[in-house]
Amino acid sequence: MGLLSVIVPCYNEEENIADFYNEVLKNEAYFKGHDVDFEFIYVNDGSKDKTVERVKELAAKDERVHLINFSRNFGKEPAMYAGLEKSKGDYVAIMDCDLQDPPALLPQMYEAIVNEGYDSVATRRVDRKGEPPIRSFFARMFYRLINKVSKTEIVDGARDYRLMTRQFVDAILSMKEYNRFSKGIFGWVGFKNKWIEFENIERMKGETKWSFWKLFVYALDGIVAFSTVPLAFASLIGVLFCVLAFFFIIFTIVRKSLYGDPTSGWPSLVCIILLVSGVQLFCIGIVGQYLSKTYLEVKKRPLYIVKEEI
Repeated sequence: MGLLSVIVPCYNEEENIADFYNEVLKNEAYFKGHDVDFEFIYVNDGSKDKTVERVKELAAKDERVHLINFSRNFGKEPAMYAGLEKSKGDYVAIMDCDLQDPPALLPQMYEAIVNEGYDSVATRRVDRKGEPPIRSFFARMFYRLINKVSKTEIVDGARDYRLMTRQFVDAILSMKEYNRFSKGIFGWVGFKNKWIEFENIERMKGETKWSFWKLFVYALDGIVAFSTVPLAFASLIGVLFCVLAFFFIIFTIVRKSLYGDPTSGWPSLVCIILLVSGVQLFCIGIVGQYLSKTYLEVKKRPLYIVKEEI
């Protein structure tokens, strides 16, 4: 019998644990007919509510339910990686617990892998219904920007929800980097991939854990992880301002020689100094981002620490 591992990262999702489990099991008859069973891997990412208790209640009733309980909040990326490491399935799905990833798509995704020869079937939202307009705008701008500066294709509206073969999962696990951006990693490893589109579904219960600031930092991580174009951009700006500075020096010498007026133009000089200083700080900030990621990589800290497993 085949095995489908369902990885469920959780952070303060006590209200959705059982509902998610029941929704996935609505597909059980279909998969039983194809000789495939489920295993559920709930990864608790340092929740402060009763998420752990709800998962333990499920585990007591169904031996297919497993719990990985982190010692603190490490983030969704480590939670997904932990689930992938512990999964034993021939097929592996990553799904959010809030039911914004419709479990009803699982049979269609499975058919694409088994009958059409795909290694991974991913999902993307075709709209952002229910999302604040400003957040949607910046999300679209992020995808446009990162696809211009990166050689790895990252699809607009892509979700982490996807079904993968074991070979695809092993390729993901072979990438041991500390600063993870899975949307880019999924594209970078290659293989044959299919996209399934669906309309945005709002959370069933609870509130989103992704604030605008968290999304901004996550987007910044993605750009730094999959592109060195910002470094080239900073270097180009540095060269440009060196050339401008050289011409200003020539201009100042000529003006002094012809008019003998070295003291006028202080306002414009202050503006130029502020502009150049701002550009310098901006470029140093870009370099600092890459340096900080390198610093975290070389420390070789674990992605996560497990407090308990069931």
